[in-house]
Amino acid sequence: MMKQFWLLMLLPIGMLGQQKKNLETITLAGGCYWCVEAIYENLNGVQSAVSGYAGGTKPNPTYDEVSTGTTNYAEVVQITYDPSVTNLDEIFKVFFTVHDPTTLNRQGADVGTQYRSAIFYKNDLEKKAAQQIIAALKKAKVYNQPIVTKIEPLGKFYKAENYHQNYYANNKNQPYCRAVIQPKMEKFEKVFKDKLKKK
Repeated sequence: MMKQFWLLMLLPIGMLGQQKKNLETITLAGGCYWCVEAIYENLNGVQSAVSGYAGGTKPNPTYDEVSTGTTNYAEVVQITYDPSVTNLDEIFKVFFTVHDPTTLNRQGADVGTQYRSAIFYKNDLEKKAAQQIIAALKKAKVYNQPIVTKIEPLGKFYKAENYHQNYYANNKNQPYCRAVIQPKMEKFEKVFKDKLKKK
């Protein structure tokens, strides 16, 4: 498995050229949002990572509603970052390292459309960047199976309930955190050790 991650790291950075120096946001779905949020909270240049819902149409969805898998909402994390410190290339490399983009509507034991792999873009720059990273991954044959990550227009983002925010940081001893999130954190910290926030 580690071969995938080193191949991913070799992909060229800087496909996007110059970016503005103000804060930017990108919204990603990579399975349970607790996992995704915990990882990006530790990436240097990320100002915040907020768990929420995107991709559906019903206003103000709740966790219970999204959990049914019938709303078309995905569990997402909206990442606010400083493009003078990190960039979309790096954020996407983290994304494709810490989740499996080849399993349709599931991550591990979490199954349903709410756990799909998706990049929600808000403009053509983000859409093009998402298309470029996926094309580069395919060309490099990083994965043995086809990438099923969807590239979807963002629409409306809804922040998840407060108890979902900073879930891993607040519940590290919970069984799900130890069994599912901790191994992903360890992988992230190993592959991106030079990109971690200073503690």
